[in-house]
Amino acid sequence: MTLNPIISVLGRRLRLAVIGGGPGSFIGAMHRQAARLDDRYEIVAGVLSSNPERARQAGLEIGLAADRVFTDVIEMLDAENAREDGAEVIAIMTPNDSHYPYAMAALERGFDVICDKPMTNTLEDAEALHQKVIDSGLVFCLTHNYSGYPMVRQAKAMVMEDQIGTIRLVQVEYVQGGRAVEEVPEPGKGQLSWRYDPVKGGPSLVLGDIGSHAHHLLRFVTGLEVVEVAAEVGTIVPGRLVHDYAGALLRMENGARGNFWVTQAAAGVENCLRIRVSGSKGSLEWMQEFPQTLAFKPLQAPAQIRTINGPGTLPLSARSSRIVAGHPEGFPEAFANLYSDAAEAIAARKTGGKADPLALYFPNSLDGLLGVRFAQRVIESSQANGKWMSC
Repeated sequence: MTLNPIISVLGRRLRLAVIGGGPGSFIGAMHRQAARLDDRYEIVAGVLSSNPERARQAGLEIGLAADRVFTDVIEMLDAENAREDGAEVIAIMTPNDSHYPYAMAALERGFDVICDKPMTNTLEDAEALHQKVIDSGLVFCLTHNYSGYPMVRQAKAMVMEDQIGTIRLVQVEYVQGGRAVEEVPEPGKGQLSWRYDPVKGGPSLVLGDIGSHAHHLLRFVTGLEVVEVAAEVGTIVPGRLVHDYAGALLRMENGARGNFWVTQAAAGVENCLRIRVSGSKGSLEWMQEFPQTLAFKPLQAPAQIRTINGPGTLPLSARSSRIVAGHPEGFPEAFANLYSDAAEAIAARKTGGKADPLALYFPNSLDGLLGVRFAQRVIESSQANGKWMSC
């Protein structure tokens, strides 16, 4: 990950405040590590839990000053906004239903925002938040972190350079096994019990959790939008009350066809996110469980395995890597790429300069809006017995 000179113009790190991600949170720790990996942010304030005592304890444990450990989000936003050395960027990693109000409150006070996915639970909220980002001129980064992997960016760059030709077929899947056995948390109990509440977690557990990632990945790599979908969403574990499976046929804007399927109930599978893009000149294949390689299968030529910083690496991919060829990079580094790219965009906005164009591929509020719209259309299609729906 190269350092753009625009960052040095500020002469300091960006000041970051975090909302959520307290004790026991995997994603909260990941956000904080991603922010610090390239030394572009200083975490200065936070509300780390909805429980006041846990919030105070967690804030002190990560090194925040006692007077900048908060128990209320609006109180923190107002206090930091009033300080000369206050936070400039807000990172949100809370249950899904709070993404919208917290992001709106931050944008209204002039903060740039980095938000976990899905952007909102409803299409109405997604449209309003996207419009707010446009009107404010502020930076909004949505952490679809799989788009930060160097070889995913290599795939995108190869598509952009027409190395696989006109795209004809896209296949994307995200398969997990963590919910292969039914375990419904009691209301209000358990670290992730909110995910089983449609008010907090959204209308579809599987689409919000992992379907949003698969949808963004296919759009990111191909540069194409889904225009129609015919889908089935449901439950495959007996007795389960929330969605653990979704499958769909896709029609892309250029006429290409696609297949999309996601589940969290495939017994024994760990975390298999996979994409295949086939064009008139060849195909690309990438799998998250082996992220350091990208398979390139050109038409009427031997198959190739592209690797991080290996021969044929394109600038978008090379810029996203921190180490030399032959060494693996993974999930934390991909997550950090989004934070670092957002930092360049934020620094450019603050100084009136220009960010490196290669830093501007991070997911934004439009990606969030399209992801929420896709999920809604998938659900509507399933409710209509697989009828084709426009996206």
